[in-house]
Amino acid sequence: MSQSSPAPPQSTAVTIGVLTFRRPDDLRAVLPALLEQAADVEGPEYRVEVLVVDNDAAAGGQPVVDALGSPRVRYVVEPTPGIAAARNRVLDEARTADVLVFIDDDERPHPGWLRALLDARARWAADAVAGAVVSEFAGVLEPWVRAGEFFRRRRLPTGTPIDVAATNNLLLDGALLRRTGLRFDPAFGLSGGSDTLFTRHLVAAGGTMVWCDEAVVTDHVPASRMTRRWVLRRAFRSGNSSSRVELVLAGTAAARLRARARAVARGLPRVLAGTARWSLGKAVQSVRHEAAGLRTAARGAGMLSGSVGVVYEEYRRPVAA
Repeated sequence: MSQSSPAPPQSTAVTIGVLTFRRPDDLRAVLPALLEQAADVEGPEYRVEVLVVDNDAAAGGQPVVDALGSPRVRYVVEPTPGIAAARNRVLDEARTADVLVFIDDDERPHPGWLRALLDARARWAADAVAGAVVSEFAGVLEPWVRAGEFFRRRRLPTGTPIDVAATNNLLLDGALLRRTGLRFDPAFGLSGGSDTLFTRHLVAAGGTMVWCDEAVVTDHVPASRMTRRWVLRRAFRSGNSSSRVELVLAGTAAARLRARARAVARGLPRVLAGTARWSLGKAVQSVRHEAAGLRTAARGAGMLSGSVGVVYEEYRRPVAA
């Protein structure tokens, strides 16, 4: 009696979701890099597609994708404004994928980036893996911005459990997404913070998320973001969205009241301490103290505003006449 041969193992379907909005040069640069990452891992174990979700209703990224002419790149338009809508479109388009990886169009993956994320997922049996982001600047930083070290980002040992992450370098397990039905909250679509809330929900739902320090992307910082005005606006927005996230997570009315009180208790000392440090910096002519103090005060002010329901829409788009 003959025995049947075992079925060959099925390869893991990986979707790399890249979000874009009216940045054709960035899209033109990142897509070949993502195809190289795909080629690096493709084989019996993995099959990879690149999914471009364009949040421009006019489909401004379409010519870039067409010119590339790769069958491995899929392009869709999400006309609803806001990054939450674009992220949710990625979830919808990749609903059958085993693994979903988010990256932004203004980032460039380092060699071995995708493989490192996939290896960390396998090694740590993780539902989500976040990688490192380093910055590269379109010019020389002004002394105030450089002294404040505002673009320094966290680095952790690989395998460290984390409870929050951004989607600019994030792997998600498809089975977990289907089981939990997690979505990005549209209320944060124009303010930012939907990825913070999403990953907090993921961990609260029992998902495991770890850090992978070998999975590195470079964030290309344009001149428009290399100013003290942008840094302070981002600090305010970050504080604002952090308080709003806590209010959403609180759930009940009583819990929300406690969350508001915590936001005030966290925000007010930052405003006072930041203002004091800024004053000290002025007195002793320390640019570092001035910059760090003002940023701390801005973040604290954002926390206070979020505690009373103010929504700062950093990504609000001009209304057409």
